[in-house]
Amino acid sequence: MYKVGSCLSARSAGLTGQACCLPFLAKFHVGNGAAWQKSALKYCPADVPEMPLCNFKPEEYKGLSKEQMLEIRRQNCNPMTMKITYYKKPVFIHQGHMQWVWDVDGKRYLDLFAGVATVSMGHCHPKVTAAAEKQLKKLWHTTNIYVYPSIHEYCEKLASRLPDPLKVVYLTNSGSEANDLAMLMARLHTGNFDIITFSGSYHGGSSQTMGLTSNSPYKYPIPTGSGCTNVMCPDVFRGPWGGSKCRDSPVQTIRECSCAHGHCMANEQYIKQLKETFATSLPSQIAAFFAEPIQGMGGAVQYPKNYLKEAYKLVRERGGVCIADEVQTGFGRTGAHFWGFQGHGVLPDIVTMAKGIGNGFPMGAVVTTAEIAASFVKALHFNTFGGNAMACAVASSVLDTIKEDGMQQNTLEVGTYLIGELAKLRDKYEIIGDVRGKGLQIGVEMVKDKASRDPLPPQAMNEMFEDIKDMGVLIGKGGVYGQTFRIQPPMCITKKDVDFFVAVFDKAVHSYMERN
Repeated sequence: MYKVGSCLSARSAGLTGQACCLPFLAKFHVGNGAAWQKSALKYCPADVPEMPLCNFKPEEYKGLSKEQMLEIRRQNCNPMTMKITYYKKPVFIHQGHMQWVWDVDGKRYLDLFAGVATVSMGHCHPKVTAAAEKQLKKLWHTTNIYVYPSIHEYCEKLASRLPDPLKVVYLTNSGSEANDLAMLMARLHTGNFDIITFSGSYHGGSSQTMGLTSNSPYKYPIPTGSGCTNVMCPDVFRGPWGGSKCRDSPVQTIRECSCAHGHCMANEQYIKQLKETFATSLPSQIAAFFAEPIQGMGGAVQYPKNYLKEAYKLVRERGGVCIADEVQTGFGRTGAHFWGFQGHGVLPDIVTMAKGIGNGFPMGAVVTTAEIAASFVKALHFNTFGGNAMACAVASSVLDTIKEDGMQQNTLEVGTYLIGELAKLRDKYEIIGDVRGKGLQIGVEMVKDKASRDPLPPQAMNEMFEDIKDMGVLIGKGGVYGQTFRIQPPMCITKKDVDFFVAVFDKAVHSYMERN
């Protein structure tokens, strides 16, 4: 059986750190041993924390030059890609294996962002790869007009992972498409139009889901997603109310709390704000309420423990359905539960999912009740690629691998360890304001100082972000002000990987503070 995090040993090759996963032959670089040694030294300076060992040997890269790729990117690709390379010096990824990726020069990186929380099992996980190869030789695609095994096997398997009455599955190609479909379902089922979601949320980039999304960089100056209202996000760190006992996380905020046991003043205030929105900005009957169990793009924001329970009740009193966006939190990423909503003790009417569902293979899904599904037959709904044979085979293997490799338990153990280690750095540095999350859905919010909680400016974030990359770790950014580092790695990472990252992050923050 393939074990989680087994890519840890290259002692037999006599290589350590970055060098252990650089190509073993000088020809893989510039054709002579001296140049290879110089390259390896550039990647592994003495003051950089030592990377865990890895016995996987990447292929030699022989493709387009960096200059050619950037020119094509400028001339032929979506122009937005030039704005979102993330780094001053872009990373040119060539190959991946489990929690590792290599660039075209052979430099190895610990991938703690997983293609935006998408590569759930690990890059090219052997079991998932084998399932894809097997299906590839049999049937790539037909249409769900016909009856073929893989879609039915997968729908049954996925439905078995959700509580009753969430048993009807619609397969899509992405999270945006899933959320778009859920909006339509909610409106048809309830006969109402208005949908609410949190400020700071991200639910997709289609013209409809852009209305749900509440984050300025993703907004265009045209009418999109009419009927969507954003309500105050119950953020117990950055919001007006919060304390040290509010959230379901191994680490609480630094804010003081005088609430009695079982009583949360912050939750009461945020629910009061929701009621005020109902009273002032919405009709008496609404269609739906969307919420991520933990905000993703918003910066791993967590809510007071009982907020969603009370919010769901208020929404249902007004005729609405409750929708859990599990695009980032689903499939065991929060560790303690398979679905993020289970951590809040709620049962949604509709669940949307994507990203980790296919370990990077394009796929999404909406799961709902038979009653809501029955309201969705007023016209034909058809999706050409949703649930194609390849996607279902890959996604089925993901479900099997989570169980067989103990991915959810690993996520709980390693994620809790990582959050605890990061909390130590929060206590050490004035500019680390908050560490939060569950499992491997983690955010580190950076501030000018803990007293003000003002966001650290983008330039400062970028300096540390670049340093972390140069030391061999890839992470993400998020938050309304871009002030939060996002850590959402493949669920196969190990405690040795955590120790390496924490040392890198510690050094990056320390170096920034020394410079400033």
